[in-house]
Amino acid sequence: MTGATPSLLPDDAFNRRLTGHVHPPAWRNPAPAGRYNLVVVGAGTAGLVTAAGAAGLGARVALVERHLMGGDCLNVGCVPSKAVLRAARAWAAARNGAEFGLRLTDEVPGDFSAVMARMRQIRADLAPVDSVARFTGLGVDVFLGAGRFTGPDRLAVGDATLRFARAAICTGARATAPPIPGLADAGYLTNETVFSLTELPPRLGVIGAGPIGCELAQAFARFGSEVTLLEMAPRILPREDPDAAEVVGARLTRDGVRVAVDAAIELVEAVPPAAAGEGQGSGSRALRIRYAQGGSPHEVTVDEILVGSGRTPNVEGLDLEAAGVACDRSGVTVDRYLRTTNPRIYAAGDICFPFKFTHTADAMAQMVIQNALFPHPLGLGRASTDRLIIPWCTYTEPEIAHVGMYEADARQRGIEVETFTQPLADVDRAVLDGEDAGFARVHVRRGTDRILGATIVAADAGNLISEVTVAMRAGAGLRTIGAAIHPYPTQAEALRKVAMQLRRARFSARQRSILERWFAWTR
Repeated sequence: MTGATPSLLPDDAFNRRLTGHVHPPAWRNPAPAGRYNLVVVGAGTAGLVTAAGAAGLGARVALVERHLMGGDCLNVGCVPSKAVLRAARAWAAARNGAEFGLRLTDEVPGDFSAVMARMRQIRADLAPVDSVARFTGLGVDVFLGAGRFTGPDRLAVGDATLRFARAAICTGARATAPPIPGLADAGYLTNETVFSLTELPPRLGVIGAGPIGCELAQAFARFGSEVTLLEMAPRILPREDPDAAEVVGARLTRDGVRVAVDAAIELVEAVPPAAAGEGQGSGSRALRIRYAQGGSPHEVTVDEILVGSGRTPNVEGLDLEAAGVACDRSGVTVDRYLRTTNPRIYAAGDICFPFKFTHTADAMAQMVIQNALFPHPLGLGRASTDRLIIPWCTYTEPEIAHVGMYEADARQRGIEVETFTQPLADVDRAVLDGEDAGFARVHVRRGTDRILGATIVAADAGNLISEVTVAMRAGAGLRTIGAAIHPYPTQAEALRKVAMQLRRARFSARQRSILERWFAWTR
């Protein structure tokens, strides 16, 4: 038997279709099939890739999920957020159409409920890839319900016991909120609940100006919410290149987001209806956020609060002690081969790694398949996290994408570094598209063209960064990127121009003098 079927809001045809794929109400768990080669706990990205890959190799695999197959990415992460961001970009493009000769006589009408319905439809359309039916078709035994370890080689799901040669913990992480007085009582949204909205909050407070906070603050401002973005650090996106964060901050302000940095939130409290002020949604509550900034008290009244910072690993209920698996506040403890303190059990994804991205979970899952199913007594041929080159992207407009080291990282490691930056204002396609606020920046080891890291701020930075990532993975230097022919006009020309800067920097005055004498002699 399965656990209770999770309920998704709103209860509409799209969410019922989604649930039918990722947690079918009528599903009955199979009888355990002896001893499994691999039991995978958690059916998010890491778990799904691990289970599918292992089954494809012929292993006997069980997959356990207590909530929704697809995990965060399908249900409350990448898929719904990018659908919403795409709609917000369309709304902003319509408002800014005059720049391209589009003359609108009236304000463009917007339907937020239609935006969210489109998101739910797309999510349901994509769900079959992560569905119970697909994985059973791959030969995986799917168990819906809470799994808990009962020994070093056993996992219980309800009344069933799954014995395994190897196991993989892929239970991910969940949103958590900072300990702000009054916040829990007032109630708040996270990435796990914000996509259930059907009405636009007239006023939205966003706590945390990391990637999630910045992306959704910009989106809701473009939909028409009065958005206040609050960040404790001295600037938004504190982990990114400061120049990159400055570009995005300027765009957020242009889109109507009120940004407050160095903001220490002291209290959240409900506001009596009579004091709520204009803008309060019909029949809605109002909340007041009190915060200090620069030693001075401030406050803002909002209709909803979105918490965009903080993640907690999902270890509750797993009974890791029974399996001899160590964990701490950051998640399950693993070595560089993703092996836990129980040599039979591995982990992958947000549950055990600081880079909490879908593509990282995918890469780690493939490592688990190699290391868990094909162990070598001397460790030869094992896949190691030491060799991962992980790019990431924040999907604001413009996007910020990064891979490798920042300049400060290299200097802290004692590596002499040279940095080359190409503003998009000098890239023809960026100017033609009206998307010239940004840059491409590449760090190389001094005296060489070996790429240490790169940051790109551009409309399509998430795609552009892959060119650098492939070069780094292949051991190709910046000169290789410069020697490649890039189609004109594209924003990728920014990377070619960065490479040309390197070439000019290496062209010394002595070399020029020699060439000048050569040309004088040959003319």
